[in-house]
Amino acid sequence: MDLSTLQQLLTRLSGARIVCVGDLMVDRFVYGDVTRVSPEAPIPVLARERELVMLGGAGNVARNVAALGGDVALVGLVGGDAEGHEALRLIGDQTGIEGFLVTDPGRPTTLKTRFVSGGQQLLRVDLEASTPAVGDVEQRLVRTVRDVAKGAGAVLISDYGKGVVTDAVIAACREAGCMVIVDSKARSFLRYGEVDVIKPNAAELAYATGLPTSTNAEIEAALIHALSLCEAKAILVTRASKGITLAVRGQPVVHFTTAAREVFDASGAGDTALAALGLALAAGTPVEQAIAFAMLASGVAVGKAGTATVLPEELIEASLTAHMAPAEGKIVTPHRMADEIARWRAKGLRVGFTNGCFDILHRGHVTYLNQARSWCDRLVVGLNSDRSVKALKGEGRPVNDLEGRAMVLAGLGAVDLVVPFDEDTPIKLIEAARPEVLIKGADYSEDQVVGGDLVKSWGGEVRLAQIVDGYSTTAAIARMTAKEPT
Repeated sequence: MDLSTLQQLLTRLSGARIVCVGDLMVDRFVYGDVTRVSPEAPIPVLARERELVMLGGAGNVARNVAALGGDVALVGLVGGDAEGHEALRLIGDQTGIEGFLVTDPGRPTTLKTRFVSGGQQLLRVDLEASTPAVGDVEQRLVRTVRDVAKGAGAVLISDYGKGVVTDAVIAACREAGCMVIVDSKARSFLRYGEVDVIKPNAAELAYATGLPTSTNAEIEAALIHALSLCEAKAILVTRASKGITLAVRGQPVVHFTTAAREVFDASGAGDTALAALGLALAAGTPVEQAIAFAMLASGVAVGKAGTATVLPEELIEASLTAHMAPAEGKIVTPHRMADEIARWRAKGLRVGFTNGCFDILHRGHVTYLNQARSWCDRLVVGLNSDRSVKALKGEGRPVNDLEGRAMVLAGLGAVDLVVPFDEDTPIKLIEAARPEVLIKGADYSEDQVVGGDLVKSWGGEVRLAQIVDGYSTTAAIARMTAKEPT
């Protein structure tokens, strides 16, 4: 999807009304560090550092719709417990979501607790009841759906099999008279009736059909079989890095490929895809564009920790990056730098920082940067703007402008991010990056390194990299002008 089309689509999405119906969950993430094994059993001991709580399941779909600019009515079921109150609080804190939750005192609110260290889940503990809603509870769900679905552009159903999506609730969704899209983990798609789209992932499609779903040919066969077993107008299967495949009744199966992305956490990526797809289709977007939008959004989501939402500005940035050369994608703003460093840290990676003018890149620079990179897992380079280079080096400098210097630096394998700055020192970038190691050349002493005391204050270190004799920008300029360096 090109940038112009994306921007127009995002404008159309603003204020679109969506109803999310389904199994609401509370997702709790407990983060910590594992440094030892328990003496009581062969299990890791997690030293708890922080905790994050957010809406999951149908709640995560609603969060993503709201983050993309839609107005959301969220219909779900909670218990009369602390987690139910937590869900209500989380909805109240989220702009763009209006909660219509039915309370069933006889069941717990679905809670999923994940224990995470070094970017890896160690354990997930679920508290839930999967019995279908019945009697007065089911009737209250049905009445709520009928009330809030009036005038909606689409109803998005999240069926995790926890009891909200009963036959009566599905019928109420279809009666709304708008597009109905189902994210299903059910064994049979027949129960949804004549909905517009059913959206399983590849594993869920295999579960529903009993057929393999690894290759394009296998996916096509499974989709055709799935359509023969249900009344849905179309089935769309999400396939992670392999993209999306769509089967519309009576039409050929179509495959949509996606750009490869680094996957940090796939939790909730299907929710993001459902939210983006439903919002785009509700806004009258052609199906091909809606699918491209869903792939872009879920691609951004998998690069984040937890059941994350995706913002319009992140989609715009992702669209720009997709059309950049790899080196261009390394040149970032301080805000983007902070986001990238947060992702690296969640994986347990060690961040290094250095800075300079890097005016005419030479052998000395390359040696210096390679050594700096050997002391960390990811290296961030702060790059002086043209104004600050002139302030430091005098008239006639820089020889190469900021864009050229940044591109050459970003083309080096040792460099992970290039962050231009206009100040005379990089202290603000160092404060934002909080590197574990701060690197300067050995022509400095530790007490002369800007930000050194700050880095040491949070447990980091300052290291001095080797300088290659006979190589400097000043010497290179002097040779070009047939003068000896002073």
